[in-house]
Amino acid sequence: MKRSIGVLAVAFALVVLAAPLHAEVWKALPLMDGHCIEKMAKDPDAHPRSCALQCSKGGYGVIAADGTFLKFDEEGNKKALEALEKSEQKDHLRATVEGTLNGDVIAVTAISLE
Repeated sequence: MKRSIGVLAVAFALVVLAAPLHAEVWKALPLMDGHCIEKMAKDPDAHPRSCALQCSKGGYGVIAADGTFLKFDEEGNKKALEALEKSEQKDHLRATVEGTLNGDVIAVTAISLE
């Protein structure tokens, strides 16, 4: 009996630990900083790169197809800022993001601007 409980506990732990390891990819979604999401949500492609760089302290995220703002974790914010600094796009900031979604926050493993 004790052995079967132990086996079940280990199996349950493996399932719980494995769940967050499933990475997803979001392609060509509008990249937005947290400060401008409310005023630019209706026309995110008009949001200039210069503003996104100035508002970096508000963090970054993407606007999902259903209009939800999916925020980036701290590492994702760093990666987004680096991508914006390297980019020469003036606006129409679209990103492909790889990571794990937890609630409305993406733990970003990779990001690239389109």
